[in-house]
Amino acid sequence: MTAWTDDELTAIGETDELDLASRRDDGTLRRPVTMWVVRVGDDLYVRCMNGRSGAWYRGAQTRRQGRISAGGVQADVTFEDADHALDDEIDEVYRTKYRRYGANVIGGVVNPESRAATIKLVPER
Repeated sequence: MTAWTDDELTAIGETDELDLASRRDDGTLRRPVTMWVVRVGDDLYVRCMNGRSGAWYRGAQTRRQGRISAGGVQADVTFEDADHALDDEIDEVYRTKYRRYGANVIGGVVNPESRAATIKLVPER
């Protein structure tokens, strides 16, 4: 399994926003979507505020591959389903990292629908 380097984890984990472009069936990249990203241990996660019905989430399921850009790092990635045993921990990282936005805004990514649309970003090397 491919892993993020310590420098990549720090750079991406400390940035507020990540740009994610998923790949279409033909391999081309969709237009990037800006979203929040969190680091839990040695892994990076994103969530769709609109749950599994969100447009970018559905697009990400096409090939389960894409490209991210954040914190000066650009990487091709594979999208894996998150281990839902980590949902509470991922929720807590979102609450801590983005607390300045308030509970109402954070609630957009800390709810059952968003939990169901949690993606683990795995670097392709």
